Amino acid sequence: MSSSEKISYLFTESSSVFGSNFLENNNENYGFSSKKISPDDFDTFSQSTNSLNENINNANNSNIIDDDAYTTQRGLKARHIQLIALGGGIGTGLFVGSGIALKTCGPAPLLISYLIISFFVWCIMNELGEMVTYLPTEGRSTMYALCERYTGNRSFCFAAGLNLVYAQMLLVPAEISAAAFVVEYWTDLNVAIFISIFCVSTIGLNFLAVNYFGEVEFWIASIKILCILGLIIVGIVIFFGGAPASNGVLGFHYWNKPGAFNDNYVEGDTGRFLAVITALIKSAFAFILTPELITSCASESCDPRINLPKATKRFIYRIITFYICGVIVIGCIVGYDDPSLAAAIDDGKSGAAASPFVIGIQNAGIKILNHIVNACILTSAYSAGNSFLFSGSRTLYSMALSGDVPKIFARCNKYGVPYMCVYVGSLISLLAYLNVSNSSAKVFTWLSNISTVSGFISWICVAITYLRFRIAIDYHGLNDRITYRPPIQKIGAYSSIVFFSLLSLVNGYGVFFDWNTSDFIAAYITLPIFLILYLGHMFLTGNYRIFASPEEIDCTTGLKQIEELHDEYTKPEPKNIIERIWMWIV
Repeated sequence: MSSSEKISYLFTESSSVFGSNFLENNNENYGFSSKKISPDDFDTFSQSTNSLNENINNANNSNIIDDDAYTTQRGLKARHIQLIALGGGIGTGLFVGSGIALKTCGPAPLLISYLIISFFVWCIMNELGEMVTYLPTEGRSTMYALCERYTGNRSFCFAAGLNLVYAQMLLVPAEISAAAFVVEYWTDLNVAIFISIFCVSTIGLNFLAVNYFGEVEFWIASIKILCILGLIIVGIVIFFGGAPASNGVLGFHYWNKPGAFNDNYVEGDTGRFLAVITALIKSAFAFILTPELITSCASESCDPRINLPKATKRFIYRIITFYICGVIVIGCIVGYDDPSLAAAIDDGKSGAAASPFVIGIQNAGIKILNHIVNACILTSAYSAGNSFLFSGSRTLYSMALSGDVPKIFARCNKYGVPYMCVYVGSLISLLAYLNVSNSSAKVFTWLSNISTVSGFISWICVAITYLRFRIAIDYHGLNDRITYRPPIQKIGAYSSIVFFSLLSLVNGYGVFFDWNTSDFIAAYITLPIFLILYLGHMFLTGNYRIFASPEEIDCTTGLKQIEELHDEYTKPEPKNIIERIWMWIV
């Protein structure tokens, strides 16, 4: 912004005050009226010119308006948001991680765990969707910003924000590591080569304008969706005995032999119950922090009050189609005692070699398809790492806007990219190089465990924030201005707090049966980190209250502008059947 532009901007802002006050009490145009100007009008003009002088002085002595005064931009289109909602965040958790849960627990606990987690993640998505749709302001639509606005507890939102930042950013090297080892299915080249390629491309993409991120995610999400749908169709064919190596209808053969449950630690009902608990812990990684990704994208999208509710409503279809149907197929085409699955997991392999989808397809005598699936797993892992770097940088940017982290992280370039935040995520992504000297399984387990528990804590914070949001909205009488409210969300919020609290506590219960210090630390290190962040901020700032009272919660700043923007929206009319179908999709 040039000096002349600064002065023009300041003059416009200050003179608008004079103009509004001047005309508020005078209905005629003074430039062409014979009516005399009163002394009060001169006072108003004098106050406005003083305000202009003060603003110019402030501009010269502060960084409020300077050459770096850029913000994030609404560059994501409707089709970007809808495809990110359907396919974004789907990484190695579903394609590969589901195999670990199947081997350890069996098909029944795998399905039960996905059904349970799907319900609670659906609740979290709805809660975030309702809050962000109400006020989808730029840079203020992250989970941290919502927590700050509706709880009034700065220490709580500070801890919740940093917890979310390091969870999202730790997932970046986790997914880059997975992507690099997926390539090992085809070549024996040093894994550092592929880590370097994925790091550079991921970081480079996040430094570009957000519409480029949206375009890449749109196409990769399309690939993921087509891949999963194709795998489900192939699974159905194998189920009914249509594969080359089939000997009749396969059906639920593997649910009978070796069985639906693989008892954990002890035999009998207790072992089966523990298998379900283990499956819940291991399966959660497939869902982790996906709702936060969608709402982070919403603040940089066009027409967020239209696109976000649509994406939130369709989230349930994603869960049912991709996750639930996917694990049913896995449980039908692979037994939990499959030697290929066991060998791949024990050797710490990633990609197609450890994917239960591919192992089931190979057992059925179907060739070539394993390479196609491995390519889809590769794009999924890369996409997930790219998405988490995007959402992590936006959460950190949101914290900088509120002053909870240094203001340097609030800087954006002219493309609307918070580049200092992306720098931080880029440095953390270099942790992927740990795999050069350590087994991928060990590093991946550490990073995924830490991120998984952080995700549980984040979802607890979302539920608490939502309950405070509802209390504030009820107090201020603003329920008639809520444009999107899914059912049973208060019950869902209370249930989510209880469920994810218990899951955080039992996350590492297995180490008490077979003690391993490193696994214990990985499972529980996040809990004391969160408490240290919260208590440290509380004592340093003297913030000892739990929540602000409802009358103190600001539920209206920015609301009028958002409603005006929403009122200007014109729904495009399809011209033919193809456009009608496309508009329904996006």
